[in-house]
Amino acid sequence: MATDTFKVPFAFCAFISGATRSGFVRNVLLVMTGTAIAQAIGFAVSPVISRLFSPAAFGVFGSFNAVASAVGTVVTLQYSQAILLPKENGDAFNVLVLSCLVAVLVSGLCLVACLIVPASVNSLMKTTGMWSLVLLAVSALVTGVNQAFQAWCIRAKAFKHTSASQVVRSLSSNGLQLGCGCVKTGPLGLIGSAVLADIVASLNLARVVLRDWRLLRHRVGWQPIRRLASEYHDFPLYSASSNLINSLSLGLPMLLLTHFYSLAVAGGYAFAMRVLSTPMNFVLTALRQVLFQKAAEAHNAGRRLIGLYAKITLGLFGVALLPSLALIAFAPRCFAWVFGAQWLQAGEFASSLVIWMLFMFSNLPAALFARIIRIQRQMFIFDISLLVARSVGLYLGGQYLAASTTILMFAAIGGVMNIIFIGLVWCKLRRYEATRQAETLTADRL
Repeated sequence: MATDTFKVPFAFCAFISGATRSGFVRNVLLVMTGTAIAQAIGFAVSPVISRLFSPAAFGVFGSFNAVASAVGTVVTLQYSQAILLPKENGDAFNVLVLSCLVAVLVSGLCLVACLIVPASVNSLMKTTGMWSLVLLAVSALVTGVNQAFQAWCIRAKAFKHTSASQVVRSLSSNGLQLGCGCVKTGPLGLIGSAVLADIVASLNLARVVLRDWRLLRHRVGWQPIRRLASEYHDFPLYSASSNLINSLSLGLPMLLLTHFYSLAVAGGYAFAMRVLSTPMNFVLTALRQVLFQKAAEAHNAGRRLIGLYAKITLGLFGVALLPSLALIAFAPRCFAWVFGAQWLQAGEFASSLVIWMLFMFSNLPAALFARIIRIQRQMFIFDISLLVARSVGLYLGGQYLAASTTILMFAAIGGVMNIIFIGLVWCKLRRYEATRQAETLTADRL
């Protein structure tokens, strides 16, 4: 009996020791440490920031982010997502250069559009003046460069730098927002702080890119760039379009809640999403980087992915289930107590939104593996369906229902569609691996 008693802790210690020796686990923990610090900083100052800015200010900030996010999804035409796929580092670096060139072009076009129709763009973002338009174009360029640099750092397994960039971004953003709030800059302070923080975070990643540029610049040229642009044409054709549609569907609540209810209601939604995203990003930011690198590496080596897909998906759902149930029950009271009475409605929104966030949290492997097995066309069709479903739900809710009920319906639609998406990728991945295995067996026989 005594021997059996000691076997349990020894077995547990052996499991922990083996896990920490795993490169995958070490990398996840490394990035998660940076993310934890970044999220802790953001969460710690949120009660102060929530008292320095009004719900209406967050409504403008959320509207700007909705437009900036839509532009950001297409600013590299998703070539940045292809950086991890080539087997050769030389090809991958050419894709990195291609991504940056496309980002410069698209952000330039964005600036031209802002100069041609400034009133329309400001009306869409609920902003005023020229500064917001300039910040939109700068945000697009910085987002594109950051996406490309981060993808290269993930490929190079420079997880210390991606982890540090999260901390740098959080310190910069929250510090600037506190300062801007103290001098009463309003929504422009929230917007400017976020853009400047992204610039600082990108400069931190640039050190890795510049180091590898010195090693690989002799392999960069227009001919390989054109060849790779053609080889990965499905990324701008389907992935960029799919991400744009998905971003539009995520930004719809900000625009339609403002239209049907008020800027303060939209601000409550934006603040609820900000708070809910903090713990979710703590896990997903780290896991997204390491899992994408590991899965792409395993795919290039011919290994199966279905087991990893199932393990990570179920694990994420299990991790998020109990906290989600607690938020459904207690979010309104927690928001009012922590952030102030003016955010009680945001807490009510959060208790509904967590239904959607639970399944969005679990679909990370589906989103990553769909790119690896190149089913962008199916993702594009799915995202169109999601946009239509969300648009109809928000429109009908805005016409006939209260704001809290509309957001509950929006969250339910998101939850159901994410379950369908996870199942769809599972089926496609099984079929893809069965076909690949059959082709390998045929080749071996020949």
